[in-house]
Amino acid sequence: MTMTKRELVIRVANQLGMTQSDVAKIIEGTFETISQTLAEGKRWELRDFGVFEVKTRASRIGRNPRTGDQVPVPERRVVTFRPGKKMKELVADTVPTEPSAEEAPSPAPEPGPSVPPAAPPSPGNPQPF
Repeated sequence: MTMTKRELVIRVANQLGMTQSDVAKIIEGTFETISQTLAEGKRWELRDFGVFEVKTRASRIGRNPRTGDQVPVPERRVVTFRPGKKMKELVADTVPTEPSAEEAPSPAPEPGPSVPPAAPPSPGNPQPF
């Protein structure tokens, strides 16, 4: 299951007894602050949760998968995340749950007698609605 920002807002609002509008502003402000900090090249750390950092990947020679030609790949900056100790422990100790009814695939229909398609209506015998 993927959690969206909207679902995060709803959960936090329910836990704290705040309005979804106020929680949405706080979460949006938090994400904006994290993004700005990373854009400045700084690291963002929240103890026990994890660390976001900007790292520079060196330039290299890559290969075009269609043609096989060598292609220069320029240096670039990427954001990395390293989970904190408690986050690692929580994830490692969590047992995956059964998918909910919304996520579970629907069972295959039982094979039954095959019904031939209805014949198109003839001009003298229209189909009832």
